Amino acid sequence: MSAYRRKTISIIERFTELFSKLEDRNEEDQKQKISEMKGIIDEMNKEEFKSVITKELFDKICRIFEEKKLPAENMILLLKHVGCVNVLKNVWVHGFEESSLKEKIKKMMIDESEKDEGKREKLLADLCECYLMLNIGNSSELYPICVPCLLKVALKKEENEETQNEAEMALLALCCICSLSEMEPKLFLNETKDIIKYHQEHHNLTRLAYQSAWEFLICRLWSQKSLEDAIIDELHFCREAERELKELMKCVDWKRKEEIEKGKETKEEIHLVGWLRTLKIYLEYSGLHGKEQVDLINLVIQIFQESNADQIEIRTWCMSIFRGAAGCRAVKIKDLLESGAADVILEEI
Repeated sequence: MSAYRRKTISIIERFTELFSKLEDRNEEDQKQKISEMKGIIDEMNKEEFKSVITKELFDKICRIFEEKKLPAENMILLLKHVGCVNVLKNVWVHGFEESSLKEKIKKMMIDESEKDEGKREKLLADLCECYLMLNIGNSSELYPICVPCLLKVALKKEENEETQNEAEMALLALCCICSLSEMEPKLFLNETKDIIKYHQEHHNLTRLAYQSAWEFLICRLWSQKSLEDAIIDELHFCREAERELKELMKCVDWKRKEEIEKGKETKEEIHLVGWLRTLKIYLEYSGLHGKEQVDLINLVIQIFQESNADQIEIRTWCMSIFRGAAGCRAVKIKDLLESGAADVILEEI
């Protein structure tokens, strides 16, 4: 596509045109088209993403897959990227839940997991990641398949980029499991603790993977209050969260203006939002109000003070933490007033 034409058609039209050509291409050509589509998806803001990632799109993917015009490998390449963007940009499109593709992926997962011989572990992990990242109301009946499979991927210790990327995707998918889902600790606790401890000693995970591991574990606090000891005393969540937030504060460009109006966050901003979300879940479910918790909230006040009015996601999560903290008296009201956070909260109300 010429540079001139690229400028004269919309990002949505570019994506739609590439997708329409998939079923008429061979496997290698499809990979090239999907690579281009992934690049276009990265350019999209939330509204553009929602307008193309629909039930109709998923149904079409299912149709051409069933007609053997799209190999499973290529389908997964596209779906995993869509799912990853869906989670990182906090978009949560609903089309997959209502599509024929959801049932197709679900059946493939179950069939693969039930094989006594010839089980394809990589395919099963890929399918689990697609299912969890695209399906907001993911079914608890599949957790006994998804959780052990993806934790096994995240437990790999090889120090190379491919292993890091695989662990990152597996943990990102796991943290999509609803916080209200009840899950037996034997399904996840020892493995998740091992993942976090190993990173604390060897720094083998990416920043996103480490935050995702914590979010997955802390979301289980809703139904497993007994996890508090492991999270606070054994794994030292408050210390780790404080360090990560301080490092990210140094990385975020607080003065930037370009692209903000289009709703595009930088990688550092996305990672910061992830930690703020994890902290919000922790404060809500733990109900603890000690010095470490207060120090974390004061750090969030600093983040709020650094942010500008256009960094909406960051400010939204900060305000959510402030509301919860003020309601349970975990931070002094005067600190919120001095930070300017209270004024913004009142405006929102």
